[in-house]
This record gives sequence, C-alpha cells and structure tokens, in this order.
Amino acid sequence: MTNTAMGFGGGKIILVGEHAVVHGTPAIAAGIRRGVSSIARPADQDSLHVEPWGRTWRPNAKSEEPLERAFERILSRYADRPPLRFVVRVALPPGAGLGCSAAIGVSLIDAIDKALGVARSRAELGALALEWERFFHGDPSGIDNLASALGGLLCYRRSSPPRRISPKGSIFLVVAHSGQRSNTKEMVARVSQRLAGSPEWARRALDEVKTLAIDAEAAMCSGDLIALGAVLNRNHEILRSLNLSTNRLEALCREARSAGALGAKITGAGGGGCMVALAAEAEHADRISGALAAESFVEEVGRAA
Repeated sequence: MTNTAMGFGGGKIILVGEHAVVHGTPAIAAGIRRGVSSIARPADQDSLHVEPWGRTWRPNAKSEEPLERAFERILSRYADRPPLRFVVRVALPPGAGLGCSAAIGVSLIDAIDKALGVARSRAELGALALEWERFFHGDPSGIDNLASALGGLLCYRRSSPPRRISPKGSIFLVVAHSGQRSNTKEMVARVSQRLAGSPEWARRALDEVKTLAIDAEAAMCSGDLIALGAVLNRNHEILRSLNLSTNRLEALCREARSAGALGAKITGAGGGGCMVALAAEAEHADRISGALAAESFVEEVGRAA
C-alpha cells in the first residue's frame, strides 16, 4: 500500500436528455475538468473529511446520513485492507446539477484503488460508482458517474455502455449557477409522476428528446453550432413544460441569449441548479460569462479530461 494516493472525479454537464435518460432515452453529457479530488492515507480508523464543508464522516450502514451509508458500501468492496483517512476537496457546488455526488464517489474509488494497488479501468470505476449514487438519488440513470469517470463527450442510454462522441472542434460552454439548490430525487419523482399521468404526451416528449439527442450529435460532429444551439433551446422548452425551470433559471437563459449565446437551457435535474449556454468560441464564452448576473465559469469540452 502507498502512503498517499490521490483520486479524481470530474463534474458533468448534460447537454441533451436529462430526465428522459431515466426512462430509456439517449442523453448527451460532457465530463468536465472541474470536479473533486480525494487523498487517501493510512489511519487508525476509516474517515472521510470534506474540506469545503468542514465535516468528517465515518462509514455506517445504519446511519440516517446517505454519505455515511454510501461510504460504508464502497469500503465494503475492499477486503483485508488497512483503515484509511480521506481528505476530499470539492470544486463543484452541491445540488447544482453538475454531478457533485457522483464526482465524490468516483474520486474516492479512484483513491482507494491507487492506495491498494487495484487495477480498474475508468469505465469499471464509473460503473462501481453507481452503487454510491443510489444512496443519494434512489434510482439514477448512471450518466453522472460514467461522465465523471470517463470525461469528454458521451452519448449514453440507460443499461448500455456509453459511446464517446468526437466533435469536429472544441465546444465552449458557459455554466451559470442560479443560486437555488436542486433536489434530483424529488425532481425525478415529479417528472415520473407527470409522465405516468399523461402517457400519450410522455411518448411524444420522449420521442422528441431522442430525436434531439441524434440531432445534437450530428451537429457536434459536423461543427454546426447554430444547429446545436437550436437543439439546446428546444430541449429547454420541453424541460420547462415539465415545470422544471424557475424564474431565476429563465432569467439566466434570457441573459445568455441576449449576450449572443447560440442556445441556453437548464442542465441537470432542474428546480434550481445551473443553466448551460453555448458560445461560438472561447472569447465569446468569456463575454457571455461576464454578462451574467450569477456565478459562472467557462468549460471547453470535446476531448477526454
């Protein structure tokens, strides 16, 4: 065992298909460079300390805290190991739709693997992190943990291996935080209830999102950013029809489009969290970011992190 090992899990941005992916429709996501790092060291007992939150947790399968139960489950996958202390550094806001919980899980597993000399591919790491995610989101699609582990642009359909997308050029995105926290589990339940109550409308909506995912991939691979922006705008309208937007998210989308964004939408569960906007190029992305009355950052996607 090494004295110190570091693991990493990236955040994610869903470009097309959030919520629909839970119901078997393809989604397109980007794993990003901003994320979570975990440092593992030998210790007298297992513990997990998250620096930005100033809290320490211990593994406990019977705890009311999802993080303690998830921590216990992951540690139980490693037999005959010494106790470990983890120091976790989080560069993602929780409850923002950027995959914070998945990134923590991926970074922890990565750190444990490196500390104990376990050989595991990033795809296998991402798949194991789904066990961690279930403690926070109930029945997640699996897109967050795979995007976190693999990075880059991915097309993902539930229960199928992710497929990497190679765009014609870099894609510049602006992500802005509404300042409102989102609850993924509650939002997924809300959408599922709406779809169950309107089956014909649900079928049409899911079929359209499937078409949007196909169109988005074609636009990225051909370098047609205008078409990609139109896809983002239309996906936002569908999400808004599901009552997933808020006044603040709507204002951010308008501000981004007024600053020249080619498209803008909710990203993640909605009901708060973040908006993502598409820029024509890097300098344009910086201008859009500067025009937004919110905490924001620019992300270049299109290749593995």
